[in-house]
Amino acid sequence: MKHLTVLSTLVMLLGGLIPTWASGEQQQTTITPNAYARKAFAEEKFGIFLHWGIYSMYGQGEWYQHTGKLDREEYGKASWGFYPSRFDANEWVKAFKDAGAKYITLTSRHHDGFSMFDTHYSDFNIIEATPFKRDILGELAAACHKHGLKIHLYYSLMDWKRPDYPLGRTNIAWQDNKERTPVRTQQGDYDSYFTFMKNQITELLTRYGSIGAIWFDGEWDHHNDATPFDWRFKELYALIHKLQPGCLVGNNHHHEAIEGEDFQIFERDLPGENKAGLSAGQKVTENIPLEMCQTMNGMWGFKIADRNYKSVRECVRLIIEAAGKNANLLLNIGPQPDGELPALALDRLKGIGKWMSHYGETIYGTTAADLPKAEWGIALRKDKKIYLHILDNSTSQITLPALKETVKSVYLYDNQTPLKYKKEKNGMTIYLPALTDATDNIVSIETK
Repeated sequence: MKHLTVLSTLVMLLGGLIPTWASGEQQQTTITPNAYARKAFAEEKFGIFLHWGIYSMYGQGEWYQHTGKLDREEYGKASWGFYPSRFDANEWVKAFKDAGAKYITLTSRHHDGFSMFDTHYSDFNIIEATPFKRDILGELAAACHKHGLKIHLYYSLMDWKRPDYPLGRTNIAWQDNKERTPVRTQQGDYDSYFTFMKNQITELLTRYGSIGAIWFDGEWDHHNDATPFDWRFKELYALIHKLQPGCLVGNNHHHEAIEGEDFQIFERDLPGENKAGLSAGQKVTENIPLEMCQTMNGMWGFKIADRNYKSVRECVRLIIEAAGKNANLLLNIGPQPDGELPALALDRLKGIGKWMSHYGETIYGTTAADLPKAEWGIALRKDKKIYLHILDNSTSQITLPALKETVKSVYLYDNQTPLKYKKEKNGMTIYLPALTDATDNIVSIETK
């Protein structure tokens, strides 16, 4: 990871000129910082999402201002008591690194408009609006740089507090009556709000070192407008790429990526699926990295009653299944208001880390093997190896179509036990012993 970070920095400093050699002749190929960052991101496979803000004080999730029909000014008073005294950025980052994550994505500013960093463009922030008065983003960024993880920043395009944000579907006030009737009167001033966003993004990309990506959310707040809302993404994306050419741009807008976006996001679903109901009609964009975000329990932000955490087995399988779709898994944790990660989240991180320390080689840097979808599991490819992740341990044999390469050997990844296989006219059949690992059994195919 250190070598990757150093090389990435050199690419930025040298304008992306990297010498390559082919057929014994020296050639010079231009690799832009953006292209290099995309490739590196696609190989990382696993990141940690952190939804943390003053909403954690209520213990009802990150949308509680809206779902609880709270007056925006009364809701904001939670900042006066936000003092996460147990927060230790280095402990967090070490836990994520030990789990096998290669990057984190922090909510620098969520829909409630509260900034988790020291900003000059709003007093509704961690320094000025809380007694804590420590730059949480700054401490996490420093810890990530120290321990070799990349830091990505979630940034909300919408705002439930600022009067200059144009009225959308969700930024409504509530009449103070029994039903708390919604009031929709805000007109907004997008020129003013857009300038605010550009100023904050400039702070994020000039004060916290190398940022791996900006992760936008909230475009869908204006999806139902009769006239399409002009977010001026071209200008916004150009600013990001100008400030940090290697910083990637993603947007959780639930449709195909547009010009200027460097990776495509799928919320709660694998690319090409729509089980969560958020990806209807969202086609997979070709030739850019993909990322699936999913919660470790049920909510994004901390919810005190939500202890329905996915098992280690489920989390590991999400990583494998995402890799099988050429996507990274961004697995979310909602930190507590005291600054600690929930105990169940830490338990899952330890379990994931134990698995990744043994089997990460079969995940990092892989691509989906060009094999038909199979009921038994997922096939991944890296260099001259194909890894068959067998998720159905009742499988006794695997039939594969003809491979492009010549097979050198087939064996169980765990103990290198050679496996019998039979070459056939149109492929090959691999014969398996009784499989005992309930999470994943891996078969390695080495090719010439």
